[in-house]
Amino acid sequence: MLPRTGDVLRVTKTASVQFTQPMLFRVIRVHEWQTYDGWAWLDGYQLNASGDAVERRSIFVQLQGLQPGFVARNQRSAPAPTPARSGAVVAVG
Repeated sequence: MLPRTGDVLRVTKTASVQFTQPMLFRVIRVHEWQTYDGWAWLDGYQLNASGDAVERRSIFVQLQGLQPGFVARNQRSAPAPTPARSGAVVAVG
């Protein structure tokens, strides 16, 4: 799988032995530098569990070892529902 800009990946030691602790990574770009077959340089941001960027990094990984990453939705950033007022008229169109 060749990552694309904006993809969130889970990077583990199956992608490269340096990642003994799994991390979430949001891709900024995939370099077109010539490397070993199946390997690539990626620029992006290491993410915390909430999906916030904590560090910008360039990583060298085996593409076959990359996994899709999932970020927990931050409840604070979602707008709070507005309660309807009693007696309010709602137009249905």
